[in-house]
Amino acid sequence: MQSRRIGDVQVSAIGLGGMPMSIEGRPDEDRSIRTIHAALDAGVTLIDTADAYHIGADEVGHNESLIARALASYGGDTSGVLVATKGGHLRPGDGSWTIDGSPDHLRQACEASLKRLGVDAIGLYQHHRPDPRVPYADSIGAIRDLLDAGKIRMAGISNANPEQIRQAQEILGGRLVSVQNQFSPAFRSSEPELELCTELGIAFLPWSPLGGIRAAGELGGAFAHVAERYGVSPQRVCLAWHLAKSPVSIPIPGASRPETITDSTAADTLHLTADDLAELP
Repeated sequence: MQSRRIGDVQVSAIGLGGMPMSIEGRPDEDRSIRTIHAALDAGVTLIDTADAYHIGADEVGHNESLIARALASYGGDTSGVLVATKGGHLRPGDGSWTIDGSPDHLRQACEASLKRLGVDAIGLYQHHRPDPRVPYADSIGAIRDLLDAGKIRMAGISNANPEQIRQAQEILGGRLVSVQNQFSPAFRSSEPELELCTELGIAFLPWSPLGGIRAAGELGGAFAHVAERYGVSPQRVCLAWHLAKSPVSIPIPGASRPETITDSTAADTLHLTADDLAELP
C-alpha cells in the first residue's frame, strides 16, 4: 500500500477506524478481531481508536483493549503499526457523550490508555474534542507535557478549527503532527482545516470519511457513476477521492466486517483521473 506521513512515521494511506467495533450495534469480538486482522493483512499500519469508544460506563477503553488483543493475536509482524488513540471525550453510560479537557483528566486518561494498549509510550495521542469549560491552551499544554515526559511519541488534535490548529502548533513547539476532523462528500465544513494542514504539512485524518454508516451505504450520484466505470464500489471511489484531495489526507474509515475494510484499502490502487475528479462533487 502507498504510504503517507504522520510526523516522522510512514503509515498506510488508508487507516482503520475502530469505533464501530465498540459502540452501539457492535459485532461480537471474533468478527472484530477478524476485521482488524484483515486490515493488517491488507497492509494497514494506522489504527485509530479512543478511550471513549465503548457503551457502558464500566467498560471505558473497550476499543483500545480490543485492538491490543487483536495485535497480540496476529500472526504477522505488528511492530510497524501506529495505534492512535484519544482522550478528553467520555461516555457516562446513558448513550450520551460528554467532554473533559482538564489537564488532570487528560493525564489520567493517558495513563489508563497506556495500560490498556500495553505500551510504554502511545504512538499518537490526540486531544479528542475542545472543552468549552477549559481554556484550549490548558488542554494542549497537558498534551505537551505528556509529549515531553515521553508518555506519548507524537501529539495530535481532533475536532479543531484553524485557530486551534495554529494555537496547538505553537504550544507544542511545532510538534503537532495530525488533525482529525469530520470530513466527507456530505460534510465539507472542514475544508479550511484540510487546506491549512496541507499548507503546514500536518497529516489530516478525516473521520467518518464515507459520511457515516447510512451515508456510506447510500453513496450514489457521481460516486456511483465513476464506480461503475471502474467496476468498483462507490465507497472505494470516495476514499480515492479523499486521497486525491491532498497529499496529507489519510482517511480512517470505520469498519466492523473484514470484507468492508478489505474493500476500503483497495482505494489505494484506484487512481482517479482529472476527468473523474471534475465529475465528483
